[in-house]
Amino acid sequence: MQDNLEATNYQRRKSKQAIIQWAGQIITVGDGAPIRVQSMTNTDTEDVMETAIQIKELARAGSELVRITVNTPAAAAAVPLIREQLDKMSISVPIIGDFHYNGHTLLQDYPECAKALSKYRINPGNVGQGAKRDTQFSQMVELACKYEKPIRIGVNWGSLDQDLLAQLMDQNASLNVPRQAREVMIEALIQSALQSAQRAEEIGLAGHQIILSCKVSAVQDLVTVYRDLGRRCDYPLHLGLTEAGIGSKGIVASTAALSILLQEGIGDTIRISLTPEPGAPRENEVIVGQEILQTMGLRHFTPMVIACPGCGRTTSTYFQHLASEIQSYLRNQMPHWKLDYPGVESMNVAVMGCIVNGPGESKQADIGISLPGNGESPAAPVFIDGQKAMTLRGDHILEEFQVILNDYVKQRFGQ
Repeated sequence: MQDNLEATNYQRRKSKQAIIQWAGQIITVGDGAPIRVQSMTNTDTEDVMETAIQIKELARAGSELVRITVNTPAAAAAVPLIREQLDKMSISVPIIGDFHYNGHTLLQDYPECAKALSKYRINPGNVGQGAKRDTQFSQMVELACKYEKPIRIGVNWGSLDQDLLAQLMDQNASLNVPRQAREVMIEALIQSALQSAQRAEEIGLAGHQIILSCKVSAVQDLVTVYRDLGRRCDYPLHLGLTEAGIGSKGIVASTAALSILLQEGIGDTIRISLTPEPGAPRENEVIVGQEILQTMGLRHFTPMVIACPGCGRTTSTYFQHLASEIQSYLRNQMPHWKLDYPGVESMNVAVMGCIVNGPGESKQADIGISLPGNGESPAAPVFIDGQKAMTLRGDHILEEFQVILNDYVKQRFGQ
């Protein structure tokens, strides 16, 4: 397993391994594979170029799987064209088809769509009503078998199988001591996922090609659901709040829920379902997911900047500017650094604001700079591998420190 957490109390939950592939690229999920970061487009899938461009941006930000809505015949017809555009742009990220209500029809009527997708997402609460449910679910699974595609059975609180819920509610009402409605709904979520997975295996899909999710919007409910689900099956699990929210609320809620589960070894893929702020790039949800995993020590994606919050000692404007610029610089370098300098993603960089903790934190990082605070000598010592290497002065500290960073990366991580 890549990027193991060093804490002795951490142990990943045992699970099967799903294989997702496209054009010779293989991504494994579960069974000790790295926890994967997933995202989803918000473009109209019928717009081939707009969707392909957003997938490219998400993939370059680090999304290892990208899900797209497939909801209309035109969207289904667009999928192979989107895949073609991605291949022309040398973007090999697998794309996942998100199906509700009419997935059985679209996959049957548009075989090129079924082939171009690397995985299907099926919501058992939205595959049909009454007698049609089993038939239409079976049709989708049979097509997954035909084209050798894994599936995610994704149950959502807001689109739960109402027949199953009513059945469990009736059973609960007959008990001498009925459970609370919330407990019954949680049980309905889990049973919907497990029963659907069992049915998929009966149809012929291999168990290791099934991933499960049971998404809700509340942090404590998500923790409860996944703890129970994790105890009752060995399928790989996809984590995420179904609607995390906007801005800091969405980030905090996702971090709170996923950190608990991940620390307990539960979860094989994650998605941070942020409501986009106006004008904000879609790839922000990818960065948040990466940072959750990286700050927990579970994976490394890009060098992390350690920076103090600032106080009355720091010259806050310049200090904040330098920390932000260095973090952006490191992230922008990663598309080619990760190819040329293996291991660079684990590098730690300190950008500190005054003499109190600056030198000490900079010495602990791989490379760090301690800026002068208010009333301090206008000098910025640079520390490399724990030793003071030089001192920067003047108006070009940012540019000079970037050169030092580049030289350090080449020397330490170059072949």
